[in-house]
Amino acid sequence: MSAATATRPVAPAKTAAAAEGRIGLRANLRHIGALARRNMLQIKQDPESMFDAVLMPIIFTLLFVYVFGGAVSGKGNQHAYVNYVIPGLMAMMGMNIAMAVGTGVNDDFSKGVMDRFRTMPIARSSVLIAKIVVEIGRMMIATAILLGMGFALGLTIHTDVLHLLAAVALSTVFGASLMWIFILLGLTMKTAQSVQGVAMLVLMPLQFGSSIFAKPTTMPGWLEGFTKVNPLSNLADASRALINGGAVAHSVWMTLAWAAGITVVTAPLAVARFRKKT
Repeated sequence: MSAATATRPVAPAKTAAAAEGRIGLRANLRHIGALARRNMLQIKQDPESMFDAVLMPIIFTLLFVYVFGGAVSGKGNQHAYVNYVIPGLMAMMGMNIAMAVGTGVNDDFSKGVMDRFRTMPIARSSVLIAKIVVEIGRMMIATAILLGMGFALGLTIHTDVLHLLAAVALSTVFGASLMWIFILLGLTMKTAQSVQGVAMLVLMPLQFGSSIFAKPTTMPGWLEGFTKVNPLSNLADASRALINGGAVAHSVWMTLAWAAGITVVTAPLAVARFRKKT
């Protein structure tokens, strides 16, 4: 081996990749915190990016209560529909907010932001986890606005505050698991527009082919069968039972099982894909 070969400098990307294996938990958490702060500063500089989290709960609540409410509960009886649809919309909010993570990751690559991260001795997973942390914050804001709209339209908690918080926590856990799917999609597709297009093809059947807006018993047999295995139906039913009362165990455990399964499968794939691209 020549002296030139022996002293050849190691590429920055390889140095960062090698350093990642030596990063401890405290350092990893520090990196996640710094990157999360960077993402929050982006939101501060671009407040329009919060429009979906702020306006979507208001628009969806008014739209579905006053459009579907009369059909489901009878004309002039839309208030009775509020307690049915608001818990379902909590599930829908998580899924729509999760889609923004995929477009954000894709946009960072197109702008060259990831080129900077490539040279840094940070865990690749910390970049993705930081995005999820910030999006969970956006999800909580959207959920708070949704519940505020629900209370304004007559939402009644038939259990207690702890059960309501449990419903919020369950929706957050499931929404966070979905973010890994959209991150993987954002790392795979070439443009943010293609991420949004594919995401909508996934979102629409899952949202409307569920118990979010109407009882599955009113649907055709084949569609009713789909709603029973749809994870959004489990989440909507669990949130509805936690807020209105009723049996919750099966729906809660099924939702948690779906969240765990989605995370276990897609999180390693997303991190591996991210390492490959960086």
